[in-house]
Amino acid sequence: MSDRRTRYALVGTGGRGMMYVDAIHGAFRDHAELVGICDLSPTRMQVYNDAIADRWDGAPVPAYTDDRFDAMVAETKPDTIIVTTMDSTHHQYIIRAMDLGCDAISEKPMTTDAEKAQAIVDAINRTGRNLRVTFNYRYAPMATRVRELVMDGAVGKPLHVDFSWVLDTSHGADYFRRWHREKDKSGGLLVHKATHHFDLVNWWIASFPDEVYAMGQLGFYGRENALARGEAYTYDRYTGSEAAEGDPFALRLDQDERLERLYMNAEADSGYVRDRNVFGDGISAEDVMSVTARYRNGVLLTYSLLAFCPWEGYRVAITGDRGRVEMDVCETIGRTFVQGAEETMEQMAQARSDFAVREIRHYPMFGIPRQVDWVEGEGGHGGGDPVMLEQIFLPEPPADPFHRSASHVDGAASILLGIAANQSIATGKAVRTADLVTL
Repeated sequence: MSDRRTRYALVGTGGRGMMYVDAIHGAFRDHAELVGICDLSPTRMQVYNDAIADRWDGAPVPAYTDDRFDAMVAETKPDTIIVTTMDSTHHQYIIRAMDLGCDAISEKPMTTDAEKAQAIVDAINRTGRNLRVTFNYRYAPMATRVRELVMDGAVGKPLHVDFSWVLDTSHGADYFRRWHREKDKSGGLLVHKATHHFDLVNWWIASFPDEVYAMGQLGFYGRENALARGEAYTYDRYTGSEAAEGDPFALRLDQDERLERLYMNAEADSGYVRDRNVFGDGISAEDVMSVTARYRNGVLLTYSLLAFCPWEGYRVAITGDRGRVEMDVCETIGRTFVQGAEETMEQMAQARSDFAVREIRHYPMFGIPRQVDWVEGEGGHGGGDPVMLEQIFLPEPPADPFHRSASHVDGAASILLGIAANQSIATGKAVRTADLVTL
């Protein structure tokens, strides 16, 4: 085995990119090195270099503005480009990296529409380079356990998947403070967020979506919905607004040192306002979504996503000709509860304890139902992130019997369901994924 470390460059220094920086400087420093960072904001890149110095006593990494991406590749000679930019720009850096002789690792979603997805596939075919899409939910212990159950025949031949995901008024609302609320930048939540969920279904049942029908609407967030409820907001953003005091949806960048440095201080050179009012104008993403799909292997999917619920979590049921597996997860309750009397806070704390759920159940067709155990991990996404990073950065990672590494085909398959759903919402018609991208 070669002693040479793999050389990485990172493009996009927002919230997600730091996970890769810490991994390269920490657990995988013997196998990887970060040779360059690239972003449209010099302020954000300085925050990254400060973090490298503070956390890892590391030297500053050469920083390049986005118009000097080619120069970064030429001067730092990375093997692989890690792309963590705004979703709608992923394709630009993936394709350019490959044309310049590099492999690529992309945060999910791989991209946001069919045209960009086809351009990425064409670039891979043209250059022979590799693209890996980081679906960390595959590595979460509960998700892996469900994969194992299906692989072991717990449901027999899968016939139907029922998947419901609810985001609460903290996490869900945050998508509507950020650029994610604009579908031309994120593809909406059916691409940006649901790509995780669609990828899990694809992986669990070992198939890809074929025909998709969907409905969706903006029913809670946005100025018009607020006015319909008799609510009026005079501020476009939260930070610095006296009128936003007491607003449970408010995010104040100047009250969080990390957010202040990474976003508020970078507004002048990035143009990005991180704390927009969720009941403001210019929101094009839906917050209520329902999808029906037929897979190539005949499995039917019913899927829903809500972005404004009092609790956050998900429910999944996979039913086959020999049984059914169910997974219920309640992750949070009442995260935006406004503090009041001590007794009320104690009641809320008790409710969080009473309603917290993390269960997997197996119902054989003619057998005794059972609770299914799994081994929890440490780290982000239920312990999934560390396992995923190990697979990415180790030159010889442990064998993975669950095949969790996701290629560009997997990345395309997950977003194609969301892209097809977006088209179905716009047209009112069912959409065939094969008509969107040729893999």
